[in-house]
Amino acid sequence: MSTALALPPLLREGDRLNTKEFLRRWEAMPDLKFAELIDGVVYIMSSPLGLSHSTVDSEIGAWLWIYKDATPGCSMGSNSTWVMGPKNAPQPDQFLRILPEFGGQSGEAGLYGEGAPELIVEITDSSTSRDLGVKLEMYQRTGVREYVSVLPFAQQIVWRELARGRYREIKPGEDGLLRSRVFPGLWLDPDAVWNRKKSIRKAVEKGIASAEHAAFVRRLAAAHRSR
Repeated sequence: MSTALALPPLLREGDRLNTKEFLRRWEAMPDLKFAELIDGVVYIMSSPLGLSHSTVDSEIGAWLWIYKDATPGCSMGSNSTWVMGPKNAPQPDQFLRILPEFGGQSGEAGLYGEGAPELIVEITDSSTSRDLGVKLEMYQRTGVREYVSVLPFAQQIVWRELARGRYREIKPGEDGLLRSRVFPGLWLDPDAVWNRKKSIRKAVEKGIASAEHAAFVRRLAAAHRSR
């Protein structure tokens, strides 16, 4: 007599689950690469990703990597699942965080990130309504300190900071650059994301050469030594 292995039910768009059950079902589906749980509702990202999404995602990833590489105590990544409570497990396009041993607010739960990384970037093309609706509200509620929405079709970038529990937009400076409030020296020229004649490296390299970035690196180091 043989006993068949009982597999969990498949994930389906619109299922209502908690985080534990969502991850249990997804881990049994190795061919499914993109799925999220937002406020207890499952979203399956089954639409093919276009060239614009891939290109912009790579540009943003390179920009964050340049900053991370110059800032000991910070870490970045893409398309990883984050456990943000009993009903939320989003899969953001990009994140930047301060490592917990350097005073950061997020941690790790087995294979996944846990809590809220300080900064999240979403490339909002096929998922615009979700990224600017329920997901924005969830990131706000769970304490993601900065949320950057990149809209390829509109060639627009909206950078928000969390202030008194609500997001407010960070406006460009007089030089046209966007500047993080959480990560000093993380500067972005929005036009360089769309204009192939410009380099996304220029603004961030200028930012990491600034006195405020040097002071931030010293603060991170001091936080690490004190633990």
